Amino acid sequence: MTVSPESVESVEQLTTVWRALVLDRDPDADVRDLPGIAVRWADSRFAFLNCLTLTEPEADAELVERRLGEAVEIMRAKKHPGFLWLFEDLVHEEARATLRTTAERAGLRYAFPGTGMAGDLLPIPGPAHPDLTFARVRTDEQLRAYADLQSRAYGFPLEEGRAGLIGSPLWKNGLYAYLALRGDEPVACAATVEARGRLFTAFVATDPRWQRRGYGEAVTRKALYEGARATGLTRATLHATEAGAPVYPRIGFKPNSPMHFYGLDG
Repeated sequence: MTVSPESVESVEQLTTVWRALVLDRDPDADVRDLPGIAVRWADSRFAFLNCLTLTEPEADAELVERRLGEAVEIMRAKKHPGFLWLFEDLVHEEARATLRTTAERAGLRYAFPGTGMAGDLLPIPGPAHPDLTFARVRTDEQLRAYADLQSRAYGFPLEEGRAGLIGSPLWKNGLYAYLALRGDEPVACAATVEARGRLFTAFVATDPRWQRRGYGEAVTRKALYEGARATGLTRATLHATEAGAPVYPRIGFKPNSPMHFYGLDG
């Protein structure tokens, strides 16, 4: 078995982008590259900023079990919960069949699925949607609106999303983060950031009251369009949730590795 370059790329994009996001939140955050495990843990109330991932290509069942046990020890030592992001295509084929059982035995609880995606799709046309205007995030007020959309979309208390984003200089200056506005109301958001010669798309969300109207796709196109225009990059990557996975191929992304998100069990 040979791990595809796209799957390796997907892991590298995660570790690169989350290093910047986590250190932006806390310069003393736990950012380490251990044997087989990348730690990117802000210990924030916003769980998406607390991340571990396995990094060894073609890890067999025995190695996966050992690494998951080590990951659980790291997670249990933290104040706030987070997620282990596990890229299925990175582990050996024989280890995949028992992956969830192995994770549960280590002390992890399955949270939700995802999919790595990438594509040489840039530049794309400027977005247009009859209901929307777009605003780049530049102020704490706009960043609060962005954080609240994350919380509403993913079921977090508003305070947790705000704790993860408000006050960030990176979000206001280093990312191409955009709000989609219906009148004066923020209804969706998306961001892109340069990472290792790619434009990484992250933190896409739509208010549940306004889903299935094309707002998430439109604001994602806006973030990609502006990011590509500023950087000249032509390749883009992202990690899609189950809800977002059908949207991104319409923009030009192609799926690569299935992903599994785990939290601590208890």
